[in-house]
Amino acid sequence: MMASIKTKHTKPEQLVRRYLHASGLRFRLHDRRLQGTPDLVLKNYNAVIFFNGCFWHRHLGCADATTPATRQDFWQPKFAKNVARDQAKSALLNASGWRVFTVWECESHDELALDRLFWKIVALP
Repeated sequence: MMASIKTKHTKPEQLVRRYLHASGLRFRLHDRRLQGTPDLVLKNYNAVIFFNGCFWHRHLGCADATTPATRQDFWQPKFAKNVARDQAKSALLNASGWRVFTVWECESHDELALDRLFWKIVALP
């Protein structure tokens, strides 16, 4: 079952990509030259976007971020490592001068959230 979970080109990612592209933003996909291999790189805006699944990356306050009832000793450290890795990737990119945005799986269907993301990206600091 775990092999069927995709890491790239997921449906939420495609929804956000379509929205941003239709809004006029151009980007690169999965640029391996940057630390953490961001899902989208918007070089003109000095911004990167990561798409995170609510379950795997522990979206706080989200109903999808449940913890399995069995094998807690396995799941808790796994989730903690994912969160720590996400924070480290963001810190490295911030230190390099990139603005880092995270799009959660549950937000990808919300057009208002996508609109806010667009305006955060184009608003230069």
